[in-house]
Amino acid sequence: MIVERAYAHVYDPDPDAWPWTVPGVRQFLAEGLRFRAPVTFLVGENGSGKSTLVEALAEGFGLDSYGGSADWKYATSRGKSVLGERVRFDAAPRGRRMIGSRTARKGFFLRAETALDALERESLDPDSRSHGEGFLAAFREKFTVPGLYVLDEPEAALSFASCLELLGHIDQLVKAGGQVVCATHSPLLTALPGADIVQLGEGGMERVSWADLELVDHWRRYLADPQAYLRHVLG
Repeated sequence: MIVERAYAHVYDPDPDAWPWTVPGVRQFLAEGLRFRAPVTFLVGENGSGKSTLVEALAEGFGLDSYGGSADWKYATSRGKSVLGERVRFDAAPRGRRMIGSRTARKGFFLRAETALDALERESLDPDSRSHGEGFLAAFREKFTVPGLYVLDEPEAALSFASCLELLGHIDQLVKAGGQVVCATHSPLLTALPGADIVQLGEGGMERVSWADLELVDHWRRYLADPQAYLRHVLG
């Protein structure tokens, strides 16, 4: 483990202003988020706050909000988010030096929407391969040393087989001492044994087992009977 807990202090946040209107963000402000395993998945519907939280965690750790490795510092003029600039960490023993020293910091922030530019900056030549292969190149070449690795919906560019390969990289990374926080909609990724799963919704954040995840239930029902869903959306 690199970090044991993340938290943020905001004095008198406007309850009508984003992102404080998001239940999961409000709970994060009130309680913080304690990490119980080397891999933490944040799941929830669009708008539930999972991407807002992972971006803020990446920024709080010192990773560029645009994406990329800890060796890059603010490759764009984009500043930190209103939450990210306030995030702080309680470090695990092996992460204390990383928290205190930028030169010692290791990790990577991969966000689907800016991944191609970040991969080009990392000299991974995304134009010479498919989007998914570019993602896998990052996993193969950059996810190798202990550090904090933050992922925002990495499955967006990956096939079923590539998602399985990603799980293999994550497994090897945590065995080497790394830590992963990942926002995802994928029932495949969240099935990783030993991972901690935090589901975000109208009630805020709650820890849920894989079998009890809403996304797993929906996929199970859909694959068993697609028409039960499609009749509501197709004319």
